Amino acid sequence: MSRHALTLTVAGIAAVVLLAVAAVLPVPYVILGPGPTLNTLGTTRAGKPMIEISGHRVYPASGHLNMVTVSYEGGPGSDLSVYDALQAWLQPQEAVVPQRELFAPGQSQKQAQQAELAQMSGSQQVATAAALYQLGIPYKVEVAGTLKGLPAYGVLRPGDLITAVDGTPVTSIPRLTSLITAHRAGTPVRLTISRHGTTRQVRIRTVEDHGKPAVGTYVQPAGFPFSVKINVGDIGGPSAGMMFALGIIDKLTGDNLTGGKFIAGTGTIGPDGTVGPIGGIQEKMAAARDKGATVFLAPAANCPDTVGAVPAGLRVVKVSTLAGAVHDLQALKAGKPVPSC
Repeated sequence: MSRHALTLTVAGIAAVVLLAVAAVLPVPYVILGPGPTLNTLGTTRAGKPMIEISGHRVYPASGHLNMVTVSYEGGPGSDLSVYDALQAWLQPQEAVVPQRELFAPGQSQKQAQQAELAQMSGSQQVATAAALYQLGIPYKVEVAGTLKGLPAYGVLRPGDLITAVDGTPVTSIPRLTSLITAHRAGTPVRLTISRHGTTRQVRIRTVEDHGKPAVGTYVQPAGFPFSVKINVGDIGGPSAGMMFALGIIDKLTGDNLTGGKFIAGTGTIGPDGTVGPIGGIQEKMAAARDKGATVFLAPAANCPDTVGAVPAGLRVVKVSTLAGAVHDLQALKAGKPVPSC
């Protein structure tokens, strides 16, 4: 064998070995794919309502208001190879993203799952608050914490119920916010609070925070006038908030929001009904369509991510608020136009 041929042979063997090694080496990426999709108007495998309401009249609802999820493969402590990543990258219903998009530096998969379950629990509470606010049903608001250096620090305590602002009853988190922001920054507000069953009044000066008057407190729903329990098992994350809120509204009213249609969607929810963006929308649309959805409610901020990725037969409706989503569903029932991505 000539020296040139020998060199080529050795180089070829080396390249094959390097490729073989690279193919099995773990890489810091995660494969995203379509996950389970559950009807918030339906029942669990155990036969319980997905949204279980007691203490208030519940109306029958038909059709589907499905929450959608994303499954993932890989992550800290998991061996995802270059070959696995390349194979997934070629699949139209899967995406390959850096681990840092799902996991914080140094975070284990167990820690990430615990954080996602906590986010899910929080989103259920906020979804209930948003649904009740949309329906005009009052609920209690309590202090979750205060910001050091701002006026409420040392005055309000976690667990304090804020019942009124300047004598006006507080019936929701958005109502509390609007009553405080009605003041000019630098002027005082008079808060009526209940602490350990004792009612008292405190005066707190407002300050400007991100361009709005504030007192420097975190608040959360403290108690609803009836029980709302959402049964989703070990699914985590905050992205089902809007669909939970819509499911609660549908069960508490006789409107039948779906009109019998199979509707799916995604989006975080705020106490005032603001719908926020989520991740993995392309995989979620695919999962929804595979299950039979014909309409998909998508956060307005995610519309650019849907371009060129909408499955055939699926209509994507752009939403930015819970009130807007309710309006769009009623418009769809009536055959009227709705905003699309």
